[in-house]
Amino acid sequence: MRATDLPDEMRRLMAPRLAKEFYGPSPGIFIGAEGYPNVNAGPLGIMENNPLYDKPASWLSLSYRQIIGMRAATLRANKQQNIFSRERFIGDLREISLASLPTEVEMIFSKKPLFSMNFDRITQPIGPSAKLEKLRITENPKIDVKVEKVAADELKANEAARILYGSGIDVYKITTILSSGALGIEKKLVPTRWSITATDDIIAKSLLRDVKTYSSINEIMVFESFNLDNRFVVLMMPGGWEFENFESWPRGSQWYGLEEEYEPFAGRTSYAEKQAGGYYASRLGVVEYLHKIKRQARVVVFREIYEGYTVPLGVWVVRENVRNAFSSTKKFSSLTDAMAYIAGRLQHPVSMYLQKSKILRQKRLSDF
Repeated sequence: MRATDLPDEMRRLMAPRLAKEFYGPSPGIFIGAEGYPNVNAGPLGIMENNPLYDKPASWLSLSYRQIIGMRAATLRANKQQNIFSRERFIGDLREISLASLPTEVEMIFSKKPLFSMNFDRITQPIGPSAKLEKLRITENPKIDVKVEKVAADELKANEAARILYGSGIDVYKITTILSSGALGIEKKLVPTRWSITATDDIIAKSLLRDVKTYSSINEIMVFESFNLDNRFVVLMMPGGWEFENFESWPRGSQWYGLEEEYEPFAGRTSYAEKQAGGYYASRLGVVEYLHKIKRQARVVVFREIYEGYTVPLGVWVVRENVRNAFSSTKKFSSLTDAMAYIAGRLQHPVSMYLQKSKILRQKRLSDF
């Protein structure tokens, strides 16, 4: 069965479970972007218990069927709210987002949820949705003291996010908290797709402050990850921080083509529109690794998406593949040797990348 056929199969499986009431765990919230600043906001509900539900770092080992099946069992409740709303409903959403574990809730809808599957390059797939009439939290949310303190402090959102990450809170949790409006001076809702990219950007820039002060790596290294019909090859070379990200989609995809985005040592001055969230997720994985080894480097990431990736599963595919790539290393004595190896790993001719690349067209004695 093709991945594109799975939503219909999931509809048949989930339809008997859908009702006007939901009683169960809510792992977080979803804030829409359409109509901004008046958006659809609401809690998520898990219709099928799965220990991996909230652990995207573990999803690379799963199949399309398993991931879509797990996400099809995610119920999304909607209630229109202004991003600056101070209703009690917003307070409940913030408690759910701050909680360390899924919180038990009761949700009553205006009518039985409609099953659909939404696929997006940035957000994770979500299953049935319904207009929410009533939300009630039926247990005391379990909130980490560190998280509670940061949310209560009068901090700018980016500073609060940096503190949370430094305290060991992962980017997925920070994204949810930021989306709920629990962080920042204004305390406003942030559409989920925006908060995902914002979190990746905030954390990477924070880590880069240190990375840019570290010594350069002294050898050429290549790292790889291949999962869910996505191949990532990361090339690191000696030098001051520079970052270039390639993304190629297969023929037949609405994003068909090869796109390049670049960042110099001083940083970008504009949003990476051609790759959007994928660029920032890739950069985060790279910067986390450099921060860990206390080095800086010139970095080129090649991402090739193949025909088997028939529906997008969200930007976590990029983030976790890049993170996974650093589990093994290949070292080369010259850039010529490294590129010869990379040429054998990619489907597109290396010449296609060289024509667009800002970093690879630089000539440095240390590369040869």
